[in-house]
Amino acid sequence: MNRRCAFTRDNPLPILAVDEPIYRRLPCFMIATVDKFAAMPWTGEVGQFFGRVNRFDQDGFYGPCSPTRGQPLPVERLLPPDLIIQDELHLISGPLGTIVGLYETALDELCTYERDGKNVRPKIVASTATVRRAENQIRALFNHRLVDIFPPPGPDRRNSFFAEVHTTEQSNARLYLGIAAQGRSPKVVMLRAYLALLAAAQKAYLGGGKKDPSNPADPYMTVLGYFNSLRELGGARRLIEDEVGNRVAGYGGRRRVGEADGLFMDRKIAYEVVELTSRVSTDKVADAKRRLALSFDKNDRVDVAIATNMISVGLDITRLGLMVVFGQPKTSAEYIQATSRVGRDHERPGLVVTILNVHKPRDRSHYERFAAYHQSFYRAVEATSVTPFSPRALDRGLAGTLVALARQGHGPMTPPVGAHQVLTERGRLDFVVDALADRAAAHAEMPTDEADRLRQRLRERSLDLFDEWSRIAMELSEVGGRLQYQIEAGGAQRLLYEFLNPELKQKPPRFRKFRANRSMRDVEPSVNLWLKTLEGAEIEEELEQ
Repeated sequence: MNRRCAFTRDNPLPILAVDEPIYRRLPCFMIATVDKFAAMPWTGEVGQFFGRVNRFDQDGFYGPCSPTRGQPLPVERLLPPDLIIQDELHLISGPLGTIVGLYETALDELCTYERDGKNVRPKIVASTATVRRAENQIRALFNHRLVDIFPPPGPDRRNSFFAEVHTTEQSNARLYLGIAAQGRSPKVVMLRAYLALLAAAQKAYLGGGKKDPSNPADPYMTVLGYFNSLRELGGARRLIEDEVGNRVAGYGGRRRVGEADGLFMDRKIAYEVVELTSRVSTDKVADAKRRLALSFDKNDRVDVAIATNMISVGLDITRLGLMVVFGQPKTSAEYIQATSRVGRDHERPGLVVTILNVHKPRDRSHYERFAAYHQSFYRAVEATSVTPFSPRALDRGLAGTLVALARQGHGPMTPPVGAHQVLTERGRLDFVVDALADRAAAHAEMPTDEADRLRQRLRERSLDLFDEWSRIAMELSEVGGRLQYQIEAGGAQRLLYEFLNPELKQKPPRFRKFRANRSMRDVEPSVNLWLKTLEGAEIEEELEQ
């Protein structure tokens, strides 16, 4: 997920010829992802992204982590990024958006510089879809209160400068079909739906010219199945591989009473189902996307692909035209995002079949209001939730944000063993506490007294972290040791630990205050399962235990 593009108008680049100026003002373009934010406390070189460099040579720029390389710059530092392009803003919400919003405190502070006595912050341009109350989300993420919509609303809501709304007479629309069966298992309904769609598509495909790449039935020869959880997907995969594969081979014999030529035709599908989920390696996902784009006359084509919400972003294959959604997704935004993966070409309209469980109140409600809901489901898009300064978010992300801002925002603290400099530089790090406290008080609309309490709480927690940091460094100094951020410089004691690091069990409790993720998606440890067959005496022994 490309998260951030920084374009700096005034970023100087070196000119290698000796008879030319040392630097010119040329644009610099960078790309990063939200996971890269997590590297700020761990890696000192990240500061170069924010212009925190003071030396250069023909190979590049260097900051405090490489004090002996290159020659001094004629300026104190380079300018930080001043334009940020945020893609897919609606995805930076929920737990991910909450942690991103906390780390944004450090990132925004590092991107701010002073010009003519005024603080200059980066301009942010965000593209988004299926979002509601975007002003609140932007304020919680970026602490920007002024939000303009581009292009601005015009006199005709159906023509917004870059997009024009077409009627169904002008362009083919995506068609939604809801299926629910009283007294039938949802998996049985799913089985029947897959059989009917695969067999009917086969008949239409043969009628349109089997080896013709422009066959109008080609988009519907691949069924893309969407599931709300890996548990549901796993059960459905076995059903598709066994039941669907076997029964669709003879499905052409199903006809209505008195019907000579039925709607279906026998079809042989590949046994292996293509999967697009988080449990599949990146290279297999890339290969699956390549195969999905192939027309059905190719040998490597796909009959059935199954996926989770992983496909909601980044799957831009115009060929796909058929999706089966198993159960109503938890949010309308997710439903819109997922189903818009098919029918992206108006010449080949998409068909979305949603299988609903009438025994679930939410599914039943959607089925009973199916037409009305789909005619206006953009109205039902939920407001995003971003709470970067909630208690649990602070437990997980405050230490990483504080260390990141202290390390990248103050030169002597940047090198690997700069963590030990907290003893001498402590008085110059008050800007970190002030930035965190002020950001917490301004991140959302709240009464003045509540904002003051939150500011004070952040100040107390930040000061406590600095006190513990100083205490750890002082104890090491008394025994001739030194402190580093992570294992970078020899055998010095490390300050930061991953949340799941087993070494923390042997460390004093204060070290647990300096846990930080290397990725914003680290949640819980993995678990290995081993199956053991017990026989005879082993069973008796296990029962006794």
